[in-house]
Amino acid sequence: MTLSRRRFLGTSAALVGLTSKTGRPVAGGFVDGSAPIGHRLRDHCAFPTPERAVRIPLVIVGGGIAGLSAAWRLDKRGFRDFVIVEMEQRAGGNARWGDNEVTAYPWGAHYVPVPGRRAVLVRELFEELGILRDGQWEERYLCFDPQERLFLHGTWQDGLEPTIGLGTRDREELRRFAARMAEFRATGRFTIPMALGAGDAASPLDRVSMAEWLQHEGFTSPVVRWYVDYACRDDYGALLSDASAWAGVHYFASREPEERGPLTWPEGNGWIVRQLLARVGKYLETNAFVHRIEPTGTRWRVLAARTTYVADAVIFAAPTFLAPYVIPGVPDPHFVYSPWLTANLTLDRWPRERGMPVAWDNVIYNSPALGYVVATHQSLRTTSDRTVWTFYWALADGAPAANRALLLQRDWGFWKEAILADLERAHPDIRTCVSRIDVMRLGHAMVRPAVGFLAVRERFRRAHLPERVFFANSDLSGLSLFEEAQYRGVTAADRALATLTRP
Repeated sequence: MTLSRRRFLGTSAALVGLTSKTGRPVAGGFVDGSAPIGHRLRDHCAFPTPERAVRIPLVIVGGGIAGLSAAWRLDKRGFRDFVIVEMEQRAGGNARWGDNEVTAYPWGAHYVPVPGRRAVLVRELFEELGILRDGQWEERYLCFDPQERLFLHGTWQDGLEPTIGLGTRDREELRRFAARMAEFRATGRFTIPMALGAGDAASPLDRVSMAEWLQHEGFTSPVVRWYVDYACRDDYGALLSDASAWAGVHYFASREPEERGPLTWPEGNGWIVRQLLARVGKYLETNAFVHRIEPTGTRWRVLAARTTYVADAVIFAAPTFLAPYVIPGVPDPHFVYSPWLTANLTLDRWPRERGMPVAWDNVIYNSPALGYVVATHQSLRTTSDRTVWTFYWALADGAPAANRALLLQRDWGFWKEAILADLERAHPDIRTCVSRIDVMRLGHAMVRPAVGFLAVRERFRRAHLPERVFFANSDLSGLSLFEEAQYRGVTAADRALATLTRP
């Protein structure tokens, strides 16, 4: 069964040609419900006046990895007079998780690459959590084998870089591409966190797309272009033609080529969130949508759902594009955000396989989606008939605004059929295996490092921003990564603490 990207996605009416098929009934539905609240903010609707007022030195807006990391840093520094306000019922942001009778599973971020020596904050946290002990990584948190596989030419192969049916030109260009990325890596300019490297607005790589850079470098092999395109869609939710060449190179040049790992858990990075909540959950208030942050004398009035906080400082760890709607005088950052769809499929039995056995990460060549990870892959149980697959789909083809509208316009049945139709190419019997599909729609899932992002980011950084408001979201890096969110959160916490403790 062949489904082209254009059959799935277009720039206007998008997914077409999908009809419900007979077969085993599949239960499920949408699990998200926060879009209407965000749209009320976008449309400048009125919100009820909070019932109570609280005086507190510091408010952290947003309980994702950035906000929780800021809280972790403050608590470790002995500063404990603050609150984290989170709009969702559960903290975690893009690292949220769920669970059912089979297993826990991720709703978004599902791994952390083994951090290098320069990622000192990640290593500090991981030592505290017992992931890193005496310089050695805890084996049970390193991804079990087989780690990755690719469905290509009717069979599964080991690894995500295509190896089956390649021509001489394909192999030569893959080799040359790896050599070019090694050259960039050797410069030391592509780092995680990116602030430690040379992600400056003057970078010539930021002024062209990754597609243009590949063309200029003579990379014309469809195999190479698919491989790099997959990387950009996977980390940025962007096509080659939309991602900055700086970001495209960063994906390959910022990590060690032969690193162990990644580090992963059944619930993905939700495991890390749970450990952070065990430490800083006492500061957290959920279901607390912040709709206004306004000055009141030398302080800030933060209006959440039920409470008005009067604070000396604010850490804004929510996505930065929300700030102009909430804080008077904050300019539009002009960041681009990619819409995503994720789904968790409960399987009552495993489908039949062709080629190598199931891996943790499973990708279908030339699919518009990004494949699936197996939540039970890290399980120590020897056998299990049931499992959960977390399916990822970045709606990268077309305008982000149109694809956000598409996410909301199409019903659950439509997305269920789209997911099953995609998986059927590698698993013809998938419909006899799945009993439930739950779907999450993320309209602004991650920042997209589009062409010129570094320049746009620099203009926002140099803008006249309010005093004692410290921005902390990972979108300031242009990279929606755990390491970037943690770095931004900790950095904001240090700046806020310096301000609050200044004589």
